[in-house]
Amino acid sequence: MKQQYAVGIDIGGTNTVFGIVDHRGDTLYRGAISSRKHTKIEDYIDELYAALEPAITQVGGIDSIKGIGIGAPNGNYYSGTIEYAPNLIWKGIIPLAKLITDKFGVPAALTNDANAAAVGEMMYGAAKGMKDFIMITLGTGVGSGIVANGHLIYGHDGFAGELGHTTIIPNGRLHPGTGMKGSLESYASATGVANTAREFLDQRQEDSLLRNYPYDEIDSRIVYDCAMQGDTIAREVYEYTGAILGLALANFVMFSSPEAVILFGGMTKAGDLILKPTREHMEKNLLPIFQHKVKLIFSELKEADAAILGASALVWEIKTEAAR
Repeated sequence: MKQQYAVGIDIGGTNTVFGIVDHRGDTLYRGAISSRKHTKIEDYIDELYAALEPAITQVGGIDSIKGIGIGAPNGNYYSGTIEYAPNLIWKGIIPLAKLITDKFGVPAALTNDANAAAVGEMMYGAAKGMKDFIMITLGTGVGSGIVANGHLIYGHDGFAGELGHTTIIPNGRLHPGTGMKGSLESYASATGVANTAREFLDQRQEDSLLRNYPYDEIDSRIVYDCAMQGDTIAREVYEYTGAILGLALANFVMFSSPEAVILFGGMTKAGDLILKPTREHMEKNLLPIFQHKVKLIFSELKEADAAILGASALVWEIKTEAAR
């Protein structure tokens, strides 16, 4: 019997990364194409097929591919559609899973990128063996995937788990992408960290290494570099961010009582700068019955392959989740 492989595809607003993955989570091949080159989705899929076809041939042809997993913004697992994704050039409702299946001739499963990361973590990473955990992705935005009783929570329409868009500070900071005020993503994302740093600089008079940079060019990397050099304001940005994230995580913990909350994404490179205040404020805002029970840990997925692994893990889940 031939070894079976999964194709993992992660569609971002700028680039699409893809690879072929075996059952152990080893990525045998990886590649990328632009997500913005083709305004017609059919042309995009043609380029994707052309880029993947040589690698599929190398591992034994299409008969060796069990299926294709896709992570994408606003991806709906139930319908296999991308629906009104604001940062993709294809507008409206795109029946992507069907189009991919028709082109490649194997089953395809689609979900949003954070849900794919959660499935990948459960299959290959820190959540291996866990049946209840929450995955929080801290990058340009804040994504999430909620696993309960061993199953990803999709909700009745496929869009459950948008914890990044829950309101954590009523009438708080405006989120320009959604028009909402005070959402978690407005504060706990890399974008939020940069905005907090600018607000602190406006409100305070003391010297700061952050003032050595053009105001509009301050980003989360600069805040991190200054914090590591001991800058007071930069460190207070992380304390403030951790306090808000910790409060939000406490709410999420009391909702589903997970074994762990797993943090993933570029923001986790700040290490204890973000982890310590987050853990402190999570515990402080929990009822006693939940305190000191939930692990708060970083993802174990290799960042370079995480998007591919997360998407490919959907393939091994196709039968169990589709039997909803």
